[in-house]
Amino acid sequence: MAAQPPSSGVPAAAGNTKRTPKRKPKTKPVAPSALNPNWAQLQSKLPASTFLGKRKHRPVPSPPPEPSPNPEAAELSSKLEPTSDDTSLTKALALDCEMVGVGAGGSKSALARVTLVNSFGNVVYDEYVRPMERIVDYRSHISGIRPKHMNKAKDFSIVQKDVAELITGRVLVGHALHHDLKVLLLGHPKKDIRDTSEYEIFRREGKRRSLKDLAAQELCVKIQQQEHCPIEDARAAMFIYKKHKKSWEKNKKDQFRFKNKQKKRGNKKSAEGSEKDPNVPIVLL
Repeated sequence: MAAQPPSSGVPAAAGNTKRTPKRKPKTKPVAPSALNPNWAQLQSKLPASTFLGKRKHRPVPSPPPEPSPNPEAAELSSKLEPTSDDTSLTKALALDCEMVGVGAGGSKSALARVTLVNSFGNVVYDEYVRPMERIVDYRSHISGIRPKHMNKAKDFSIVQKDVAELITGRVLVGHALHHDLKVLLLGHPKKDIRDTSEYEIFRREGKRRSLKDLAAQELCVKIQQQEHCPIEDARAAMFIYKKHKKSWEKNKKDQFRFKNKQKKRGNKKSAEGSEKDPNVPIVLL
């Protein structure tokens, strides 16, 4: 048997077959303008932040920014602070008093604390007062007065004298000042009183408004949330007055000028009437 030539290990058919290399598929860049002219036109009309395309190609949207706090709401929750370090006695002083109940059932009001602040909102006088009668109701939920405060309280007569000296010759500012002056047993010239409960522009449908309501509207500040603070109330009245001082003072001058004219006219008419009145006796010399 004849010997066969050694095999190359490659089939015969394979030797005649030419291998063609596999071509890698070309990735075509996807551009919105290459897809459709209408698509590009739509893209140009949309805002710059809008992205059109497949979901997987869309950028991850950033979370919306947190809303900034409302400045008005922030101011509404803040406290009233003095506008200067000046503690001098200014031309205008604001007065506020806290009362307790005395007499039968504590129905009668008596002075228990008095506070004066200057035009800058700084305290120039603040004293607890020992009433002349026995305290029946401390009214702590409103007045903030408690039995311990009476340990350092001054006699009424001393405080009354101090306040009288401080407010003499000055403009007195406050809210419902007739109540404060009543418990102090003091008076004050009407021309020198600036009462935020009486000024016409602050009234609503002809009715007086509370200091709490006025402070929220005019100063964007919350006061009297729980117990009343005479320092805070006096500051609120003073700052409201200062905000409207120019128009308020002009209105006050016009009122007194008009009243003086009316008074002079009345005196002139009464004098003329008395001259013509036949019932007026004539003194013969």
